[in-house]
Amino acid sequence: MTAARVLTLHRTTVGKKAIMAVTGAVLVAFVVVHMVGNFQLWLGPEQMHAYAVKLRAVPGLLFIARAVLLAAVVLHVWSAVALTARNSDARPVEYRHRRRDVTTTYAARTMMWSGAILALFIVFHILHLTLGYGPYHDPQAVYNNVVYGFHDWRISTFYIVAQLFLGLHLYHGAWAWFSSLGWANPRFERARRGFATALAVAVTLGNVAIPVTVMVGLVHTTAETFCAPELGPCPGGSE
Repeated sequence: MTAARVLTLHRTTVGKKAIMAVTGAVLVAFVVVHMVGNFQLWLGPEQMHAYAVKLRAVPGLLFIARAVLLAAVVLHVWSAVALTARNSDARPVEYRHRRRDVTTTYAARTMMWSGAILALFIVFHILHLTLGYGPYHDPQAVYNNVVYGFHDWRISTFYIVAQLFLGLHLYHGAWAWFSSLGWANPRFERARRGFATALAVAVTLGNVAIPVTVMVGLVHTTAETFCAPELGPCPGGSE
């Protein structure tokens, strides 16, 4: 493949699908790692605090990670919108009778809707727990930030609903990932479905379990105090 073709690959349907697949894989990896990291909540406030400090132990690591994630989100959304527009242009009139097909699932038909809802959720999640716009936020009390945040049933409900849409999005995205990279083979259809289902169910249940355990009282706030310069100013200016 010549350099000119590589530079213009993003203009083709194949190129856009490849971009969507690669950026989708990056985002799925982040979702899984982020979910496992959040499980530290169940290990107690000290473990949660130590985990938050480790994320900031390497200077610039979070900045680079966030830059990569932002680029992945932007490219993923761009490729999804571009492919949808191209499909609409190719078939401006809906079929009168839809042929039932294994690839035409509810998850596939709602990908744009679930994607839009997830975009709103990401913005809310960053404002809520990362930037701390809410009734309670202490940069040194990461554990309490999460527990207090999910004490509000409205916030927990929104999180849970968003995770259900994330599951739908992951299911179709994981199944279509192989096709987007040209690795589809009818012999492996069952394995693809199994992989997509397992990933979607595991991530959905894992993320939903966090607010649920707070709401039912299995996780409580703590009176312990912590101080780590990596997380920001310490209460009373102590170190």
